[in-house]
Amino acid sequence: MINVSNVSLNFDGTNLFSNCNLMFTQGNCYGVIGANGAGKSTFLKLLSGDLETSTGEIVIAEKTRMSVLKQDHFAFDEFTVLDTIIKGNPRLYEIMVQKDAIYAKENFSNEDGILAAELEGEFSELNGWEAESEASKLLKGLGIDAEMLQMQMNQLDGKHKVKVLLAQALFGSPDIILLDEPTNHLDIESIEWLEDFLLDFPGTVIVVSHDRHFLNTVCTHIVDIDYSKVKMYVGNYDFWYESSQLIQKMMRDQNKKSEEKAKELQDFIARFSANKSKAKQATSRKKLLDKLNFEDMPASSRRYPFIGFQMDREPGKEILTVENISKSINGEQVLNNVSFKANRGDKIAFVGDNETAITTLYKILMGELEPDSGWFKWGVSTSQSYFPKDSSSFFADCELSILDWLRQYSKDLTDTYLRSFLGRMLFSGDDVQKPVRVLSGGEQVRCMFSRMMMFGANVLVMDQPTNHLDLESITAVNNGLTDFKGVLLFSSHDHQFIQTVANRIIEIKDEGCIDRVSTFDEYMEFTKTLA
Repeated sequence: MINVSNVSLNFDGTNLFSNCNLMFTQGNCYGVIGANGAGKSTFLKLLSGDLETSTGEIVIAEKTRMSVLKQDHFAFDEFTVLDTIIKGNPRLYEIMVQKDAIYAKENFSNEDGILAAELEGEFSELNGWEAESEASKLLKGLGIDAEMLQMQMNQLDGKHKVKVLLAQALFGSPDIILLDEPTNHLDIESIEWLEDFLLDFPGTVIVVSHDRHFLNTVCTHIVDIDYSKVKMYVGNYDFWYESSQLIQKMMRDQNKKSEEKAKELQDFIARFSANKSKAKQATSRKKLLDKLNFEDMPASSRRYPFIGFQMDREPGKEILTVENISKSINGEQVLNNVSFKANRGDKIAFVGDNETAITTLYKILMGELEPDSGWFKWGVSTSQSYFPKDSSSFFADCELSILDWLRQYSKDLTDTYLRSFLGRMLFSGDDVQKPVRVLSGGEQVRCMFSRMMMFGANVLVMDQPTNHLDLESITAVNNGLTDFKGVLLFSSHDHQFIQTVANRIIEIKDEGCIDRVSTFDEYMEFTKTLA
């Protein structure tokens, strides 16, 4: 159990949040949400003890073991994968090191024997004999071959490191698990496995995530950081969202009624305060006016961009034909005889274990790569706009302001026209003069959307468009693409995003592809019948 009492955190004279009173109990999963910069990761650091509170205290029950998902992907480069995972239980790892040191001694004393016996007893209590087996199961669940256990961490790529660090956080049955964006860079199968793991976990889980489906699946409570306050709600993300919208509507309605009543009283006072026969009534009305309660409507830190794609013209019947495309990258075949035909009205989600294959396909379709074999043809009435997975090349070493950066891609060069697109993506006032080279990942993505919205394309090709975005921006992208009347080819890790946007699923396989007209959930059920 974690008890948070009157906690405040102050940075440079400004309260990130204040007077926080919460209790986290065993058997529950708490999703921490809030706009970018609201303090979600900071709140987890307070709970883990990495940061000290400005006021108040955080009390954790004695003999409670807390495990935290590490964010430094290079911290364990000198260790094997197995050792890195076992270090999720620091005491167990410490015992293993001590045991090895004792047994390596040439002169084994009686004292060494006594200590070794004590360590062996504690090792057994901590399920040390099952450690390697547990580590192997965790890796398997996350889609990593157990043969990697003996590899050095510095031999792994970033995607595998993320999974090993997640396995470390889950290892050894901790009492409390703190997870900051655990689904980042995970494939959909790994996310499903993690959901099942957390649903069965008997302890306390506190997780920051932008994945709405994940929050809906695993969370029993939502901790919302907004208005410089931290509040807890019972229920999953969708329940919180509907409840918060209802509360806001009720507050607005109450304020409107109070304002109407106030105006009525003010009119009466103005009309009759000088009239002796009505003076007593006017005075009573004034007292009533003073008692009227206007509910404060604090400014939320949440900001919702507007994303909308308009087509300059309707596409014809011929959209895209792909025939037997194959491609190898660095000697490894990533596409093998991929064939499909996109039709008018299609919103196709491309899924698969090999993300490089999907990105390669997009690059071929957009003319950035040539296929080794096969061909494709766009319909003559189509116009394409592309959102690449990595957009850094659009911004690196660029000294232009946001406004001038967007001007490069526009036929209308006036500031008013450009600001209309940037304003929809929350760039206003002096924000548009910021150099693009210093933009965050989320800001770069919003710039790319501003650019795409100007083109009027009737076919959108989007490779992981929700990466780096907060929940509010993801919702805006979701709504914009749901309403889009053209053709969409896209990929995403966001289950709910795929489920609500796609009407067709194409899975890229080693031997070609599987193509089905269905929702994502229906496709997932279909694939289970193939297993």
